[in-house]
Amino acid sequence: MSSLERDIFKRGSTTHYFSSKFFPKAIRTDVFKLYSFVRVADDYVDSVPQNKKEFKILRAILENAIDEPEFDTAYHKTDSLNERVVKNIIHVAQKYDFEHEWLAAFLDSMQADIDKKIYTSLDGSLWYTYGSAEVIGLMMAKIMGMPDKALEYAALQGRALQWINFIRDIDEDNKLGRCYFPKEDLARFELSDLKAKTAKANPINFKKFISFQLGRYKQWQKEAEKGFEYIPKRLRIPIETAVDNYNWTASQIANSPTVVYEKKIKPTQTKVLIMGLKRVTIGR
Repeated sequence: MSSLERDIFKRGSTTHYFSSKFFPKAIRTDVFKLYSFVRVADDYVDSVPQNKKEFKILRAILENAIDEPEFDTAYHKTDSLNERVVKNIIHVAQKYDFEHEWLAAFLDSMQADIDKKIYTSLDGSLWYTYGSAEVIGLMMAKIMGMPDKALEYAALQGRALQWINFIRDIDEDNKLGRCYFPKEDLARFELSDLKAKTAKANPINFKKFISFQLGRYKQWQKEAEKGFEYIPKRLRIPIETAVDNYNWTASQIANSPTVVYEKKIKPTQTKVLIMGLKRVTIGR
């Protein structure tokens, strides 16, 4: 695997990148290919200003590649970054028999970030979460060779981890003009928005709001873990390592909810690797 895919993944996610180091090399290579595409698309919509032009080009290249009869062949016409990551996702999609709909759903959620879509109900928020995270869980399940009966748990795993990202990134998303939580949740806790000024003026309500969202995470995470039994034992370590680190992030925020306005709560490279090594020891 080229250093480019590795660097794209590493730059985009400390937890997922270093957790993935515990996959066997063959699996790790395909995980890096998957995330090279995901991270590039995500970077386009998260940059300031957003790189709408490149995202549009990326989407067009992927859709054209999928529509070609030779979907199973490596797609390449130039040496551009977009061409390269499309080639990567096409490769793993064909190799592991991804549903084309998963890729479309992912791109739709990224487009929603460009459009600054507002979510009034939980169903709306979960529509976004399906495309931005649940389908990644489904793709990872396929890469790990999990049976179809385990796919619902894999999707739920993606949802749970994404929800922690939403909580952790409240301040960052405010600056991007986004809110992934349903407006009905804010109304429930009498919060007009999730800006730092509002949260600090209503500390009790904000704490209850965060506790409510963490409760959802715990519920979904508990259900998702029922799918661990379907993951080949050797491949469980990176998944459990990622979950351990997300649980750590959740606990830090639970202890002091307004910390999300002070710094980005995320484990260090060292913490992720130590947790992974603990999982290796337990596995033995």
